[in-house]
Amino acid sequence: MDNGVCPSHQGKALFLSLKTPASVSAGFQHRGLSSMESRISTDPKEPAGPQTRVARDRKRTLALFYCQNTPESDDAQRQALEKKYASRLRLFPIPCSGRLDPLHLLKALEEFADAAYVIACPEGACRYFEGNLRARKRVERTAETIAQIGLEKERVGIVANSKENPKPLATLAEEILARTRDLRPSPVLERQRRGKGTKEKKDDHSRKKTH
Repeated sequence: MDNGVCPSHQGKALFLSLKTPASVSAGFQHRGLSSMESRISTDPKEPAGPQTRVARDRKRTLALFYCQNTPESDDAQRQALEKKYASRLRLFPIPCSGRLDPLHLLKALEEFADAAYVIACPEGACRYFEGNLRARKRVERTAETIAQIGLEKERVGIVANSKENPKPLATLAEEILARTRDLRPSPVLERQRRGKGTKEKKDDHSRKKTH
């Protein structure tokens, strides 16, 4: 069985039990993955108050994991893209898309990203034989898993570069940003922000009472 996420009814429990592999943990804090399900509203008609309007106006953040064989994807070009798009884009180079563990997509969605995508080599052109095929299966299983807790499958995806006319990282990133533009802000992140805001207000109120 592939090491990807199992799409069975046990998928929800994976958010509590999975651990980050030490071999591919760059860009993330090493800690257990908490449940995202508890932060998602179960009410599809949640009132559109000020917080909801702010959420709609917030720019989306895309986590983009890309094979280092992607054209024009060295550190200087990566940094230039992150500077250009600021908080809208976070880039993570990996030796091969097949090395990506589903947990990295899940952790990105839990911690900062509205969507998490992978750029793979063209099919049949992977230096590690079937790495890009394994990556596609894992992304598909991750999509099934997040769907079980109420997130759209479109929040994760994989794009294979063209074998005949390979595109540079900048072009692929722009295309994926456009693809994910219509996604609503992640309810996982919005619940997290609201919780932090409530805690800060309580702390501020407590400080005022002590003076």
